Amino acid sequence: MEKRKKKYLNRMVAAVMTLLLTAGCAGAESPEPDVVDDEKIQIGITFDTFILERWQRDRDVFVSAAEELDAQVNVQNANGDIDRQRDQIDYFIEKGMDVIVVIQVADDNKTLKRAIDRAHNAGIPVVAYDRLILDADVDLYISFDNERVGELMADHMIQQVGENGTVVQICGPLSDNNVSMVMKGFENEVKKRGMTIVETDYCSGWMSEYAFEYASDFLTSNPAPSGFMCGNDALAGNVIRALSESRLAGKVCVVGQDADLDACQRIVEGTQSMTVYKPIEKLARRAAELSVALAKGKKILSVVNRINDGTYDVPYEKITPVAVTAENMDQVITGKYHEEADIYRNVRSHKSSVND
Repeated sequence: MEKRKKKYLNRMVAAVMTLLLTAGCAGAESPEPDVVDDEKIQIGITFDTFILERWQRDRDVFVSAAEELDAQVNVQNANGDIDRQRDQIDYFIEKGMDVIVVIQVADDNKTLKRAIDRAHNAGIPVVAYDRLILDADVDLYISFDNERVGELMADHMIQQVGENGTVVQICGPLSDNNVSMVMKGFENEVKKRGMTIVETDYCSGWMSEYAFEYASDFLTSNPAPSGFMCGNDALAGNVIRALSESRLAGKVCVVGQDADLDACQRIVEGTQSMTVYKPIEKLARRAAELSVALAKGKKILSVVNRINDGTYDVPYEKITPVAVTAENMDQVITGKYHEEADIYRNVRSHKSSVND
């Protein structure tokens, strides 16, 4: 009862903040619900950005799953701004959220510690979603098995180009902790098999246009490598654009992750070799379930893994990723993640024009 009274007062105090932060957080994808039900669990979730296709999917599934569990979700979009994300966490604290979920801005994995400390001091558990927040002692980190993502990329590339091939890595920013985990899995595998990593570049803020620049520069000054390992499918798309300009698209192995629609199209067209599908629906639904459990004060005994955030060992729920190629596209993706007509649009339209 006291908690409900405190939450009511916090929401009254936060009324002015709501107006200010809504103006200051242009691009917030989901405003506060018109009617806040104090009897329902209140979840605040702040996203890095919605530029990437996958984050929009995470949002939609998480909100739907939380609503099924009788919780309300307030979604905020930091638009890649760590200061804005810090303000959004404070906003959630002032509003008396029952739990806060953070998809941290990719270019900064350390400076949210104090904001998370403030949440903990207010008795609010914090979930790090998909990206580990360093030195922050979050109540839960839920993501995919990111080292396995890298291993799947390496295994496919070795199968395609042989054990003596050369690789260029074009990754996201190292401030995104997942990047180093994927790289670790990839590098361990290729080095064991004798492949050579000839160059590694990092795209600040996951800006995919940098991948085009890096790949173009490399191809101008060096022989084409056997393959490009790309940190995600958006980077892979720009690498393939650079390869196309050198008439090498489809001749050089390119791997990525996220199973974006355009990546799946490139795979069936033959310009991208594989992507790693990370079942977002499973991740988002599980995150919603565990967030509600934390909000209710339950111990999440089902989470048995731990990961070190640099200072603390935090509970780690990891979801298994799946390698996707042209051979298993229909088994894994078609009709489940993307529609058949969308995946094969360019291939079948080309066949139709040829037949005509």
